[in-house]
Amino acid sequence: MPIVRLKDVRAMSPEDRRKRLTELRTELIRLRTMIKAGGAVENPGRIRELRKAVARILTIESEQPEPAKEGKEKEKKKESKEA
Repeated sequence: MPIVRLKDVRAMSPEDRRKRLTELRTELIRLRTMIKAGGAVENPGRIRELRKAVARILTIESEQPEPAKEGKEKEKKKESKEA
């Protein structure tokens, strides 16, 4: 079972996504540090789940345009059509 479901990520606000992303990255760093130190991780599959969850959130972030960017892109298209 995934940590973060795709539909849940899409439903989150951008601030919530960024907050969740930092939480997941922090946990991933902690687990990787434990492994490097020679310790045994309780659930090794958790690392893979965390990596996938981070990738999911970053993918959604890149798919959804930011309001400031959206306006600039529309202006550029108008200028190129007029010229």
